Amino acid sequence: MNPALTQFGAHMSKLTGVRAIMKDIIETLRAGAGQQFINLSAGNPLILPEVEQLWRDCTAQLLASPEYGEVVCRYGSSQGYAPLVEAVVEDFNRRFGLNLSERNILVTPGSQSLYFYAANAFGGYTTSGELKQIVLPLSPDYTGYGGVTLVPEALIAYKPTLDIDAAAHKFKYRPDFSKLSITEKTGCVIFSRPCNPTGNVLTDDEVKKIAALAAPYDVPVFIDSAYGPPFPALNFTQMTPIFGDNIIHCMSLSKAGLPGERIGIAIGDEQVIQVLESFQTNACLHASRYGQAIAARAITSGGLADISEQVIRSFYQNKFTVLESTLNEAMPKDLPWFLHRGEGAIFAWLWLPDLPTTDWEFYQELKRVGVIVVPGSTFFPGLEEEWKHKQECVRISLTGSDEEIVTGMQRLAKVVQQLYQVSAVSA
Repeated sequence: MNPALTQFGAHMSKLTGVRAIMKDIIETLRAGAGQQFINLSAGNPLILPEVEQLWRDCTAQLLASPEYGEVVCRYGSSQGYAPLVEAVVEDFNRRFGLNLSERNILVTPGSQSLYFYAANAFGGYTTSGELKQIVLPLSPDYTGYGGVTLVPEALIAYKPTLDIDAAAHKFKYRPDFSKLSITEKTGCVIFSRPCNPTGNVLTDDEVKKIAALAAPYDVPVFIDSAYGPPFPALNFTQMTPIFGDNIIHCMSLSKAGLPGERIGIAIGDEQVIQVLESFQTNACLHASRYGQAIAARAITSGGLADISEQVIRSFYQNKFTVLESTLNEAMPKDLPWFLHRGEGAIFAWLWLPDLPTTDWEFYQELKRVGVIVVPGSTFFPGLEEEWKHKQECVRISLTGSDEEIVTGMQRLAKVVQQLYQVSAVSA
């Protein structure tokens, strides 16, 4: 069959960002039978024994409980499984001194679905035909934001300022508040903290300033905390979750070892939560109740927060240290290269100013030496203006073994040196 697609059908049937690249990566791995690739592209978290055991224990408790049948064999509330909602309310009220009630919580099938609800409930065309923008205040950001809206022209992103430490070969993106525009034309704001792909953590003051810019227009600010504290706590620098009247704090349990169960959690204003819940009711009814039931046990016991801080965070922070020290040793000292400050998440972000080729061609060159990363230009959804920087970056996953990361970065450094040398000779 070749059925006709609507505008929405045509848009949603296309892969965006990293998802389009992953097809090439899969084909490369299949075609390279016999060749050993160091695959540093994945966003899939590693299975850590202590984390897997936590979920096994919670599953055993659920299986032994009288509520098992009620959880697995019956439909539930679109808002979420009541014990999980209660666990989140109690944990966050105690931990952060909040005054939440169950009406401030929504559980979704992963946080990606949450941003789909938000982007299309608050972004796009109003009933009067006015276009409401979905603002990404700091680009680059999560590639998935490029596919969540049914109205592509609604998505707009802003270039950052670059805070560069040339001597240390480090840099950091910061919001450019001189350019950032949040007005009555804005429908919602979305950004990740810590950031996928860069590991950037916006400061408390930066977050509060963005929220303050949005507040006069009743614009909700969705903070994607898929890597934030208290779980999975993949922040390597001190950071505090920020809450406020127009802030929707969005979590995911994927990087806390539960990606297969698709559990996202939104915390925020009751009216916004009600809109998102209605959207969810129409879209998919509710998230997996099995996943919610074991998550409730992990949060209530304190085990999830403890294992996040003591196991998950230190594991990936060590991976970043291995990558950073290897690059410092292997990269040519006389060439321009900058590693984004590793402040969180499970990725490293490398910028190569004046790269003699594009990020896509650099990705192809690395594949030839058995290393797979992700071209950086896939992480600038909504940023339409020309900016050479977009083709000078790559994302490197921290999900390889220490040996793979060391070998991969050594090979990468050789490719970089060869590319710049060839460019210098040609010039």
